[in-house]
Amino acid sequence: MTPERDPLESPIQYVKGVGPRLAERFAAHDIHTVGDALRFLPRRYEDRPLVASISALRPGEQAAFLAQVLDFGMRHAGRGRRIFELLLGDASGRILCRWFNFHPQSFARRFQRGARVRVAGLVELYRGQRQLVHPEVEPAPEEAGEADAASEALEAERLIPVYPEVEGVYPKALRRIQARVVDAYAAQARDVLPAWVRAAHGLPELAAALGAVHRPGPDADVELLNGFRSPGQRRLVFEEFFLLQLGLALRRERVRRQRAHGLCAGGDYAALAERLFGFALTPAQRRVLEELLRDLAAERPMNRLLQGDVGSGKTALAVLAAVAVSRAAGQTALMAPTEVLAEQHHRRIAELLRRGPDALETVLLTAAVKGDERRRAFEAIRSGRAGLVIGTQALLEEAVEFHRLGLCVIDEQHRFGVLQRARLRGKGLAPHVLVMTATPIPRTLAMTLYGDLDVSILDELPPGRQAVRTQVLRGGQVGQAYRAVRREVETGGQAYLIYPLVEASEKIDLRDATRMAEELAAGAFRGLRLGLLHGRMPAEEKDAVMRRFAAGELDVLVSTTVVEVGVDVARAGVMVIEHAERFGLSQLHQLRGRVGRGSRPGSCFLVAHELGSEDARARLKVMERTTDGFVIAEEDLAIRGPGEFLGTRQSGLPAFSVGNLARDADVLSEARRTAFELIERDPELRAPEHQALRDALWRRWGQRLMLAEVA
Repeated sequence: MTPERDPLESPIQYVKGVGPRLAERFAAHDIHTVGDALRFLPRRYEDRPLVASISALRPGEQAAFLAQVLDFGMRHAGRGRRIFELLLGDASGRILCRWFNFHPQSFARRFQRGARVRVAGLVELYRGQRQLVHPEVEPAPEEAGEADAASEALEAERLIPVYPEVEGVYPKALRRIQARVVDAYAAQARDVLPAWVRAAHGLPELAAALGAVHRPGPDADVELLNGFRSPGQRRLVFEEFFLLQLGLALRRERVRRQRAHGLCAGGDYAALAERLFGFALTPAQRRVLEELLRDLAAERPMNRLLQGDVGSGKTALAVLAAVAVSRAAGQTALMAPTEVLAEQHHRRIAELLRRGPDALETVLLTAAVKGDERRRAFEAIRSGRAGLVIGTQALLEEAVEFHRLGLCVIDEQHRFGVLQRARLRGKGLAPHVLVMTATPIPRTLAMTLYGDLDVSILDELPPGRQAVRTQVLRGGQVGQAYRAVRREVETGGQAYLIYPLVEASEKIDLRDATRMAEELAAGAFRGLRLGLLHGRMPAEEKDAVMRRFAAGELDVLVSTTVVEVGVDVARAGVMVIEHAERFGLSQLHQLRGRVGRGSRPGSCFLVAHELGSEDARARLKVMERTTDGFVIAEEDLAIRGPGEFLGTRQSGLPAFSVGNLARDADVLSEARRTAFELIERDPELRAPEHQALRDALWRRWGQRLMLAEVA
């Protein structure tokens, strides 16, 4: 017997008013079926009372009115800008409509002198005259010849849903199509939330929620709707978050059921830390170390995220964990995102371990390791002689065979895709996994990206570390920053100068590291020892430059963002970042973390050459105001939005179509708590009342959720 077809799988093209041509336009927005259309929600709502005449229009108010087209045309406004103007009138007066972004040919075809139109938008006052900018203009109902019930109902409504733009579909036509979909299909939408979940959170049924969101009644609260806080909207947001958190809860439950080797020999690791690193662990480091050792001793795989601001001691804890695993005859793989960082880790960790009692052989494996040295590295890994293997993506090669991989440490994890992390884990038999990041992650994003991982946070810096003073300068003030660099060098310190480009570009007018290194050596920094570092240099050359800078043989390092992650030079006290307006907040925070790492106070100068963007100004103000990475992360999420934060599109988890992590944090928390409670009660979703959830979970996210074990 064939299963009954879901009516919401009906193609959108068969809805009245769509057809094959418009169906292609909808497909560009991932709207293929009527079910997709039901989830394509208004982005805002406008209260548009139908005003009797043009003379009754009031500046600052949304309104709709009927008028006649008197004239229209395009005019030039200087600097290559064009404005399309439409003059409308009725018996009481005239008003001008203006568009600054438009397609000239299609706009000219839209209007006909003498035709009656229905206009809706915000009335503004410009130089004492009323106008509307980018209003909706459609043929008046009597001109359009519309007669179906959905259209007549829409015309009578004052509260108008405004949908995201679908190219080639007029807003009014889009509302009409959506109204038909809601009328015909909303009641047939299968409600996947169990009744007990809806009752616990006061959520309406799915059909009622969809109807209220697409077709709010006359008594609906427009402020609640525009804040996305109405009951119907909240229900849809909760469902989207709940399905994701349910998948993460299932993934976590599955990982917890796996068997792993307990790999943690006893010992006083706090005392070992003091011997290796020359300092006592902070209370936060002690707390996290206990969490790591407890997880390593368990017979289920550790799956832990370690968050800590720049310089908080994450790598030191990873080294202690590797020693614990080695004492239990296991191997550790530490994967870093760049050769520079992998080489630095290997050099410093090998030197540190020579101070301790453990004969832990450390091997480096990157693309730059070749020939006999590479073959020796492979053999040391395969035989188990190498207790700690540090490398880049070279660790993922098929030729790399571990003897007994017990712990995978992934440094700056957001630089790696999910599949890369999965491949590293796959080189062992249920190894323990520790992912580390110095880019603090907002709570909501952590619950989403790492919802199935245990989280440890290093929330204090080691003794002696000082906050870095940050100052924003305009391009013309860069000399102030250069003088600070010279003063720093004259008092025994070192400095970084960071540029966005390696070499000059014909397409972008930006300062570049190569040219500026030459200019500064001959000008502002004459007499100082300058080095140049960028990603295009051969690995041996990069390593040589970094060794010279770390040894104090260079005063100033002129670099691109290749120093963003992990580079640690204690005497570096000043950083100058040119074209700082072009960098993201997390990147600026990472770069700033390269200075002030020793006993010298740190200073960071953010030089902005072009501050046209509000986002750029906001980012630089945040950097000037705080050095708290978690505050910066929250601000970054608010400015850029969750879709771009940390490049989460590579995370292996689905993008949200309804929920917004910055706006709906409280709903996410509720959804997460309920999802994990449900999996504790019904780990396999076998109960009859949970069958719809099980089906929806697979249908909505499919295989992508299975990658959550390494996300």
